[in-house]
Amino acid sequence: MAAKKSAKNNSGPEPAIEDSLQELQDIVSSLESGQPSLKESLEQFERGMALLKGCHEQLEQAAQRIEIVTRVDQQGNLITDTFDVEATFGSDRDKSLF
Repeated sequence: MAAKKSAKNNSGPEPAIEDSLQELQDIVSSLESGQPSLKESLEQFERGMALLKGCHEQLEQAAQRIEIVTRVDQQGNLITDTFDVEATFGSDRDKSLF
């Protein structure tokens, strides 16, 4: 299984978030079944944490690209501002999740 793990970690571009979420679900199901050995469980857990980190990074990148439509000018053109996650969540929210 270690070869499979390293092949996934070294295989070019980051997987789509949907693929990562599906793989995370598969890992959770496997771990919940109690079938893998301790070594395999630890490898799956580490892989799951890496996938979760990648998902958070992709979501953070997406949030940085979001623009908010603030108004429409007289010619019908959209006027936008950059999305500010801090303004949305406030200073008391744990932004490390995003």
